[in-house]
Amino acid sequence: MAEYLGLRRAGPQRDNDDVEIDDTERRGDYGRAVARLHDDEREVGPLNDAENRRLFRIKLFGATGSVLLLIGSLGTGAIPVLQNPVAGMRVLSLPSRMWSTALTLSIGGTIMLVVAWLLIGRFAVGRFGVEVLHGRSPERRMTRRQADRTLMLWIAPIIVAPPLLSKDIYSYLAQSAIAFRGMDPYVISPVRGLGVDHVLTRSVPNLWRDTPAPYGPLFLWLGKGITAITGENITAAIFLHRLLALVGIALIVWALPRLARRCGVSSVAALWLGAMNPLVILHLVGGIHNEALMLGMMLVGLELSFRAIYGEHRLRRPGSFWPSSSGWILIAGAAVISASAMVKVTSMLALGFVGIALAQRWGATLPALRHAPIRQWWDRSRRSMAALAAAAASLAGVLGVVMVGICVGTGLGFGWTSTLSTGDVVRSWMSMPTLLSVTTGRIGVTLGLGDQTQAILEVGRPLGQLIAAAFIIRWMLACLAGRLHPLGALGVSMATVVVFFPFVQAWYLLWAVIPLAAWATRPWFRITTIAVSAIIAIVVMPTSSNTSGVVLAQGLLAGVIMVAVMTALFFEDLPIQRWWRAKRGRQPSRDDAHAG
Repeated sequence: MAEYLGLRRAGPQRDNDDVEIDDTERRGDYGRAVARLHDDEREVGPLNDAENRRLFRIKLFGATGSVLLLIGSLGTGAIPVLQNPVAGMRVLSLPSRMWSTALTLSIGGTIMLVVAWLLIGRFAVGRFGVEVLHGRSPERRMTRRQADRTLMLWIAPIIVAPPLLSKDIYSYLAQSAIAFRGMDPYVISPVRGLGVDHVLTRSVPNLWRDTPAPYGPLFLWLGKGITAITGENITAAIFLHRLLALVGIALIVWALPRLARRCGVSSVAALWLGAMNPLVILHLVGGIHNEALMLGMMLVGLELSFRAIYGEHRLRRPGSFWPSSSGWILIAGAAVISASAMVKVTSMLALGFVGIALAQRWGATLPALRHAPIRQWWDRSRRSMAALAAAAASLAGVLGVVMVGICVGTGLGFGWTSTLSTGDVVRSWMSMPTLLSVTTGRIGVTLGLGDQTQAILEVGRPLGQLIAAAFIIRWMLACLAGRLHPLGALGVSMATVVVFFPFVQAWYLLWAVIPLAAWATRPWFRITTIAVSAIIAIVVMPTSSNTSGVVLAQGLLAGVIMVAVMTALFFEDLPIQRWWRAKRGRQPSRDDAHAG
């Protein structure tokens, strides 16, 4: 264990020719297990005609699920308390007056969307038992164009749907309105700034009505601009915020395939697992969360940074400290990542791994820092330390300029630094420190020791963050050793953050899934990610605190039956289909008999 953690030297290492490696040149064991998540994938040819017909059916099946979800959301969506745009309409208001039916349509539509995503995975990463399970590339994949069109088809109905599965959008609107009025949203809560009876405050969940904004100044400044356009029109503001989320999705779709090709991974496979993930469609587009913009900007910044760092051109002009064209691309990439952190601060972690990559280009290595004899340590490590220091200073300079520019330029200041822990009021079962702390507190209550849950949370959550920091340092060392690509190390670090974060929501999983989709290819990662994404997408249902178990069970059962019927209609060779083919004089094909 001490050797694995890097606290003690292991026995002598040998290279492929069984020649013992000088101990001072060893890379250590950092990231050896994590590195097994990646293997290069080969690009393959397009689908044949039969596969294209199956793909078409699956696309329509998923689109039908999105339409059913749209209809159901008119009753189960996060409808505003005031200014409901469909209230009083004879047809469009029916789902809100038939809540059980709306719940059935929402659950059934979600399951259909998830099933379609799983089925179409055959044309992206391969068949489960043949390619995915054994870590092999399929013989054929759908094209990038087919993947893009499928994603747009599935998203299209969600664009006009009410907010799904979350009311965070109403906090965005209220906090943006506070900023628009010239008040400080990092000090003034919706109740204090707008009043308890204000049209925007009424739709904010009770938990967030009296809390300041935890989001970055760039996001609130964009929201402030939306408020200037829409005023107190909730429907128009929701639509513009959703367009902002779609901009983030477009940035993800642009950057993810490029990062995947840089890591030797199929661009279509990365798009399917990352951008086409049902959590993206349901939560980032449907729920209108600012993670879409944060992740999109972060990935674009990473692609620009890696393009410069791993390119052939110098980063500085010969004989000058001024950046070359590649150097300006690097600065632009770092600036975009820094700006993404002003939407949500989590993405600032990406700068650390860009810094590692930059330091490696300038000559930094882990062996020189780790295994050099004490007497020779400075002579051997001077170049590595200088490269690390130069990379850190360069990126810190870009971060500082962008951060100060945004905080001062937007007029919102630096108050966001004091509200980052606002979400701690949430006790999420998906957060490991919170789950363990709350469980321990409940056990204490059962044993008659009193309710010490809050005290345990105040210890458990910071301890979890310290553990996460220790792991992240380890992944940085693995990256510096050259064992992990910076993108893969960032994805693993994001996963570590999610596991040990004080509060976790379903869409937080995308912090890790999307960057890892462009790097990790091995069966353990893909099977786990597919299973978790599908389960979380279905388990997080559009229910409220007063939804009874009976109603939920009825909606779930009816939704499953509806999915079974729709599956038979789309993929089974039914008698009515055979009759219709006979009437048209067409012979059945293997695709008709075995579609899906």
